[in-house]
Amino acid sequence: MSNVTRLRRALPMGADINKALTDLDGAIAKAVSAAKDAGLPQGLVVSLLHGHAQVQTNVMVG
Repeated sequence: MSNVTRLRRALPMGADINKALTDLDGAIAKAVSAAKDAGLPQGLVVSLLHGHAQVQTNVMVG
């Protein structure tokens, strides 16, 4: 797991990382809002987000 960085060791984070995090957070919030507005069940939205998080965890660990 040499490619995993603990945020407390990377603090303060650079402006480029902060912008990327802000953009990612905004995109996720916008997509969730659009999904809810389209009538997707909340459980489906949560399960999709959890699935993506699990895949990324596997990529980091693997």
